[in-house]
Amino acid sequence: MSSLEERGEGFERKFAHDEELKFKSEARRNKLLGHWAAEQLGRDDAEAYAKEVILSDFEEAGDDDVFRKIRGDFDAADISVSDQDIRKKMNELLAKAVEQIQAE
Repeated sequence: MSSLEERGEGFERKFAHDEELKFKSEARRNKLLGHWAAEQLGRDDAEAYAKEVILSDFEEAGDDDVFRKIRGDFDAADISVSDQDIRKKMNELLAKAVEQIQAE
């Protein structure tokens, strides 16, 4: 095999690894976000709610579907948390999720 082919395969493996890390990190972030939001909502079923948040991420690409889920539930429960605070929490928890996964 030529060195060019080996480099190409190396790039493909790195891309696959990075995509897997991204998927796992976002799923972990959504679980953490679900637990945080359940606490804000005063829900006793944090694990079940976290699963709802995780499932909401499969509606479309990106984070907007997760944001809309949290925003809608906060609005329905008359919880006063700004859009910026939700987005900030999403970013904080993504960083925490990446740290947790890399530590495993």
